[in-house]
Amino acid sequence: MTAVGIDVGKAALDVAIFGESKVHRFANTPAGIGRLIRLLQDRQDVRIVVEATGGYEEAVLAACAESGLWIARVNPRQARHFARAIGQLAKTDNLDARMLAEMVHAFHARLRAHVPLEPWQAELRGWLRRRHQILEAIQRTRQQWAMTLPAIRPLMKKTLIALQREQRLVDAAMKQLLQAHATPAMRSSKGLGPMFQASVLALLPELGQLRRQQIAKLVGVAPLNRDSGQSQGKRRIYGGRAEVRVALYMATLSAVRWEPAMKAHYQQLRARGKVAKVALVACMRKLLTIVNARRRDELRMEAAMVI
Repeated sequence: MTAVGIDVGKAALDVAIFGESKVHRFANTPAGIGRLIRLLQDRQDVRIVVEATGGYEEAVLAACAESGLWIARVNPRQARHFARAIGQLAKTDNLDARMLAEMVHAFHARLRAHVPLEPWQAELRGWLRRRHQILEAIQRTRQQWAMTLPAIRPLMKKTLIALQREQRLVDAAMKQLLQAHATPAMRSSKGLGPMFQASVLALLPELGQLRRQQIAKLVGVAPLNRDSGQSQGKRRIYGGRAEVRVALYMATLSAVRWEPAMKAHYQQLRARGKVAKVALVACMRKLLTIVNARRRDELRMEAAMVI
C-alpha cells in the first residue's frame, strides 16, 4: 500500500509518501494537481488523506476521485489528536503532510473514501451556503439598527431590502432543486420542511446508507459514554455535522408539536423525568432514525428496479 498525506494550503499542496524522506510540493492549481496525480498514478494501491480546510481541498478531492485514486477527507481535530498521540507537537506544512501519511498508513481501514457529489448536490450546497450568509447579514443589520444614527438608517433599510430580495431568489432556486430531487422519505413527517430537505440532500449524502447508530453519530446526536472503572459519567452528544443538526433541531421542534407519534414520544420521556433538552435530543435521534430507515428502503427499491 502507498500511504500519502497531503497538507492543503491556499497556494500549495505538500505531499508526503509514507516511507519516503522527500516531501513534494505542487501548486494548488489545476496544473499542479495534474502533476500530483501523474506522480501517484503509477504507484500501487494508493491511499490519500487530506484535512478539511474550509474548501481549499475541494479541487484535489474532485480531481483524485475523478482519476480513480482513493482519497479521504478527515476532520482537522482528528488529525491534530493523532499528531499529539505520536508525539508530534510541532506544526509545519512538511510535518503535517508526513503526519497525515502516517495516519492513513495506520488507519486506512477505518477511513471512508470521498464520494464526489452529484452536480445538483454541489449546486444545492452552494445555494444553502449563500442563504446562511444572507441570513447572518440580515440579522447583523437588524441588531445594529437601534445603535445607528437616524441619517444612516435609510441606507440600512435599502441594504435590508436588497438582502431580502436576494433571499427570495435563493429560496426559489433551492425550491426548484428540491422539487426535482427531494424524495418522499424526506417529506414523510410533519416538520420536515424545505430547509431540512435541503440540508440533508446537500450535507448528508450518506442518509439511507448507514446504520441508525452510525448516522446518529455522524450528525452528532448520538449519546457518547464517559465511563471509566466504577465511575459512570453522563452521556453527552459531541461533534457531528453542525448545520445538519441545526436543521434537524428545527424540524424536531415542529414534529414534537404537530406529529402525534413524536409528540407522544416526547411526552413519555418528560414523564419519565428527562429534562426538556435531553428529551428533545432523543426525539431528534428518533426522527433522524425514521428518515434514515425510509430513505434506505427507497434506495433498495431503486436498486431492485435497476436490476
